[in-house]
Amino acid sequence: MAIIQPFKAVHPTADKVSLVTSRSYDDYGATELAAYLEFNPFSFLHILNPAYMNQQKIGFDKRFKAVAHKYADFKRDGILVQEEKAVLYLYQIESKNHAFIGILAGTSIKDYQDNVIKKHEDTLQYRVDLFKDYLHQTGFNTEPVLMTYNSTTALSEWIKAKSQERPLLDFSTTNKEKHTLWKIADENEIQWLQEQFKSIGDLYIADGHHRSASAELLYEQDKNSGNQNLDYFMSYLIADSNVKIYEYNRLIRDLNGFSKEDFIKKLADNFVIKSKKQELWKPKHKFEFGMYLDNDFYSLKLKEENFIFDDALSGLDAQILYKTVLQPILGIDDLRTDDRIAYVPGTKSITTIKEQVDNGEFEVGFMLFPISIKEIKDLADANLIMPPKSTFIEPKFRSGLVVYEI
Repeated sequence: MAIIQPFKAVHPTADKVSLVTSRSYDDYGATELAAYLEFNPFSFLHILNPAYMNQQKIGFDKRFKAVAHKYADFKRDGILVQEEKAVLYLYQIESKNHAFIGILAGTSIKDYQDNVIKKHEDTLQYRVDLFKDYLHQTGFNTEPVLMTYNSTTALSEWIKAKSQERPLLDFSTTNKEKHTLWKIADENEIQWLQEQFKSIGDLYIADGHHRSASAELLYEQDKNSGNQNLDYFMSYLIADSNVKIYEYNRLIRDLNGFSKEDFIKKLADNFVIKSKKQELWKPKHKFEFGMYLDNDFYSLKLKEENFIFDDALSGLDAQILYKTVLQPILGIDDLRTDDRIAYVPGTKSITTIKEQVDNGEFEVGFMLFPISIKEIKDLADANLIMPPKSTFIEPKFRSGLVVYEI
């Protein structure tokens, strides 16, 4: 029984929303970031990086306080405005190939602790601690946790009808996306939606495990302060059929001392190998893997008869590649910290892998078939953790569109 909560959100004014919102801060290279900060005084990037020319010269504490001050400036200048009462939102992101639509709401720390909100990824403690400190110092968050749910006919029909109403905000971005935000302020509608999610049951984190863990850590630190906003964290709730899941492909810097011939011979113990020569080949089914090595592509089909998959993790393609190739043959034990491995999201062309191998930076590349939403949910239901960099999930939220104050 999942709880969703309206909140007194902050958002840009309609005339400036397209100027204010930005992609995630980490998406920008140094040159692009500098250009946005130089030529767009309304960009939310000014808040996220208020001392960008001197960011290497100040510590996190001073930087976070500067973020809070710049955020207050944007509110004081009327660039950002706050709702007078707690609301929910319906939010749609449309690109050329896909449309995502879901509900922005506060989700419960208690649900997170009680495993009503289910997880499938591990977290790095230093990242959790750092973002907790960021939330504590700045007093706001603008990146919701992406969660999926099992949709119902009633909820789907309500979303369809609501999306025909006049929106609060409607704008396009330079990467050719259209963003539309509808406010849900009617108390009867809010109560109805709350009942719907109570009946749906569990929620599943698709993207944002570190953000949710940081919110819990902040709650435990400050729960006696009387601040009820700490009891919730902002989430974007989207039907599990509406998310788009891409794979993360792997690049390896060397063959761990093996010759090409010996390496392929070792692979043949567990895979049926076919040369695809110069065909830009990538797997089309589960238990298939692509490989690029020495100017040729290969298909690797798992010899399933060699394996017994006794849980959701053991049958995951990313785990199979790790257990059959990366660890025993290539000697990569830690997928997070070993500098011999790098990752390329499936949103990028397969030629990216080819180019990085051809230029000598890496010796071999592996392409995976995307994980399904069912596999993610099976892992979460079994309290299992998938290998790092197994999924790249869309949609991605724009910073500065909706802000949850703490």
